[in-house]
Amino acid sequence: MPSTRFAPPTEVPGLAARRIAADILDGVLHKRRTLDEQLEGAAAHPALKALADRDRALMRRLVATILRRLGTLGHLLSRLLDRGVPTDAPRAQSALLIGAAQILWMDVPDHAAVDLSVRLVQSDRRAAKYAGLVNAVLRRCAREGQGLIDEVRSEALDIPPWLMARWTTHYGESTAKAMAAAIGHEPPLDLTVKVDAAHWAARLHGEALPTGTVRTALQGPIAMLPGFSEGRWWVQDAAAALPARLFGDLKGRRVADLCAAPGGKTAQLVLAGAEVTAIDRSPNRVARLRENLGRLSLDARALVADAVEWQDDAAGGGFDGVLVDAPCSATGTIRRHPDVAWLKQESDIVALTVLQSRLLQKAIALLKPGGTLVYCTCSLEPEEGERVVAALLASEAGVRRAPVSAAEIAGLEGIVTPAGELRTLPCHLPRDDPKLGGLDGFYAARLTKS
Repeated sequence: MPSTRFAPPTEVPGLAARRIAADILDGVLHKRRTLDEQLEGAAAHPALKALADRDRALMRRLVATILRRLGTLGHLLSRLLDRGVPTDAPRAQSALLIGAAQILWMDVPDHAAVDLSVRLVQSDRRAAKYAGLVNAVLRRCAREGQGLIDEVRSEALDIPPWLMARWTTHYGESTAKAMAAAIGHEPPLDLTVKVDAAHWAARLHGEALPTGTVRTALQGPIAMLPGFSEGRWWVQDAAAALPARLFGDLKGRRVADLCAAPGGKTAQLVLAGAEVTAIDRSPNRVARLRENLGRLSLDARALVADAVEWQDDAAGGGFDGVLVDAPCSATGTIRRHPDVAWLKQESDIVALTVLQSRLLQKAIALLKPGGTLVYCTCSLEPEEGERVVAALLASEAGVRRAPVSAAEIAGLEGIVTPAGELRTLPCHLPRDDPKLGGLDGFYAARLTKS
């Protein structure tokens, strides 16, 4: 940590979790670091290992809540601060966000939220002079905050304007607002099970969705849930589990999974009986894929390679199937990864479409005549989905679309487009309890090579 920060002589319970939350928020908002890299792996926050499971869960929920409600929090603080948020002490900004989020959306007593935020700024030399300000603003927030939010209640506040404008153009104003509202809720935990979804739904106090995904509202360390260590299931959003189902019968067929890590779709393909070659360019991500497959007792040929340049000497006449889960802006995953909304820029989309087109061309080259290609992205942007596939079909006479039927995806209403492609939105699969509804935004198309 920077030398300007120091811990108080006697650590107050809960302060360490909030200090780490402040560091991670600073990483996202000021250093453009993703949540994943700050929470897991070699670059994770060094103090995470010392946190108890309960404090770790609190920290993660706190950061996610702030990022989901960042626009609303910004509006609220602008009403409560005459001169705006201090710009010379990032810790003061983080303390205000952390305190306000707890007061408004989390089950934390107001006095504790205020006290811990004040202690947070007191423990930072640059921010300490703002302790009185933080105390006063958060006390006002406890009294007036909900009313100020109700005055301007708008789902659009928490989506960057450029992104909300795009969704309004592509999907219409009412759907865009419904998407933003769905993203504002903490999502459920979705699991793909190896066998007997009904059993695991009961065991995990959840429900089996029509597609076979088990959905539960359970929280806490994933590794502590029943069935994890035995490899009975893996975490995978219900929408992300759909593309691999589009291949149909895979028993004994050879399938290449490009950009495969962390391996959820690879596991589905292996479980369906395919002989899978999984490719990813990141050694760390391939190591994670192998680890995940090992826990699940599933076997695939996992290779570190750039999929665009990769040549498979063992391919023979080509693959029966190729799955391209292409790198994308990931705007469809904001409900689970709220940092994406604030890290991505509209200019990122253009550069990514070039890579997506190259991956599609490579996939066609790897595919044998009569084979099936499934292209998917976790993006809500048509440039990364519908338009990439349309351009391919216009330029490749030997490739055609194989339309998806509603029956193949358990009849889920509204997610099959008129062209026979999949398009899931965050507002799909609604429930009376919004914390049990929704899907990640996904696009998938099935193509065949003649």
